This record gives sequence, structure tokens and C-alpha cells, in this order.
Amino acid sequence: MLEGSLVALVTPMLDSGHVDDPCLRRLVEWHVEAGTAGLVVAGTTGESATLTKAEHLAVIGAVAKYADGRVPVIAGTGSNSTQQTVDLSVAAGQFSIDGYLIVTPYYNKPTQEGLYRHFCTIADAVHRPVMLYNVPGRTAVDLLPETVSRLAEHPQINAIKEATGDLDRVEILRQACGDDFGLYSGDDLTGREFMLRGGNGVVSVTANVAPQLMAGLCRAALAGDADEAAAIDGRLSALHRSLFVEANPIPVKWALERLGRIPAGIRLPLTPLATEYHGEVTAALEQAGLL
Repeated sequence: MLEGSLVALVTPMLDSGHVDDPCLRRLVEWHVEAGTAGLVVAGTTGESATLTKAEHLAVIGAVAKYADGRVPVIAGTGSNSTQQTVDLSVAAGQFSIDGYLIVTPYYNKPTQEGLYRHFCTIADAVHRPVMLYNVPGRTAVDLLPETVSRLAEHPQINAIKEATGDLDRVEILRQACGDDFGLYSGDDLTGREFMLRGGNGVVSVTANVAPQLMAGLCRAALAGDADEAAAIDGRLSALHRSLFVEANPIPVKWALERLGRIPAGIRLPLTPLATEYHGEVTAALEQAGLL
């Protein structure tokens, strides 16, 4: 089972808004060298909502090519249309990916039965494992543990990215889904405790700017070394907060630009980080020892 720090990878863009492929390659190399356990590509942090289908597939294919089997690649292919998600997921299957991240349908607010059928339909159509993604703060729908338990019975559904920040769900989901079902936090702020309670890792925004530290935090937490995990998390705590002062990925892309890792490009309707937050994000980078 995949364990540790899985980065919710940004999609680097030029000032023009075009995807910066050479920069994407450099980011992949950086994460491989830093010990990141997996690359989650074209998700929320990767600005999937503003990528065309051709761009979406090109980014997934590029990351799979650059990773070259050295680190697992999970492709974000979810949407609020079941058929659209199937079509994109099947198309992404042409690349050397290791699985899919499928978000709960946003805006149309399906019932739990609708969610169950949505994910089963997608899982039936693909030939690689599916990681469910529950983020009610963005989608306005909560994938409840009892529905996750039903979905865990599907042979292609093997994990969930749980981004509610509700730590009680770790034990509930573990008991409901068994030890072979992957539990990953989608909330950096509570990720350490999530793992100490039995989770398998974090799909992390913070890992974009601090991949080595996040990898070390996850290793310590998964080993049950609460003191070491807390010490590393203390360095990262300000980043966990400041990277969400505006909608993700606005702050993290600014932070990466500040570190000289990516250009400034970001796509509307997202805009560059407001000047009033520059000091806070810079201070968080300094606290982590990154500047």
C-alpha cells in the first residue's frame, strides 16, 4: 500500500497562462529526489477546473513520463458528470499511471445513493485503482463513512482522500473498510494526527514547497514517533495555515514562485495572491527554513 507524503502537485504556468512543461519536469525531479511518495496530478491544486481536456491529458501524460516509474502517479480525473469522468479516466489510462483520484461531484449535490452509483460506474470502466476524494468544503456534498464502506467492497476502489478535517473519521473508516483500504488526509493541518491515528499518509499542498520536510513528517508519524512528527510539524504549521489564506492554489503558487521554482502564471477565475498576504506567506516559509 502506498504510504507517506503524496503531493497535490501544482500545474506550473507561464505568465500567458500556458502550461510550463519544462518547469513541470523540474518539479517532478525535485519531488523524486526529496522523497515524495506519490504525485497526485491535475487535482484541485493542479487547477484541473481550468484545464482543457487536451491539456489535462497532456499534464498527466507528461508527469507519468517524467516520473518514469520512480514514484507512483495518481491522476485526478473527477468531475460532476459521471460520463465525463469516465471518458477522461479511460483516456488517461493510456499513460503509465498508478491510479485515479476521483472527487465527489460538485454543485449538483447528489444523494448518497447517487454518489455510490457514480463511483461504481467509474470504477467499472477503468483498470487501475480508484482513490475517492471527499472535500465537502468545495463540493457541498459529504461522502459519508457508510457509503465509503459500501464502495470499499468494489475491487477497483482501494482508498480515500478524506479532507473534512474530522479526525474521528479515521477510526470509523478503518473499522468500516478494513486494514487494506488506504486512508489519506486531505488536510495538512490535521495530517499528522490523522496518521498517528492510523491513516496511511497525506495528499499534501504543503509538500509542494516543503517536500523533504513533509516526507520526514510522514515517516515519523507512520512509525509512531509522535515527538519527531510534532517537531517537524511545528516548523510547517504556519505553512499549513498560510497556504490557505486565499483559495488553493493561489498561495502555494505564489510561494513556489517566491522560492524560484515556478513562474507566476495562474488562470482566471483565480488571481495572484493579494499583496496583503505576501508577508504572512513569506514568514511561514522562513519559519520552515525554506528562505
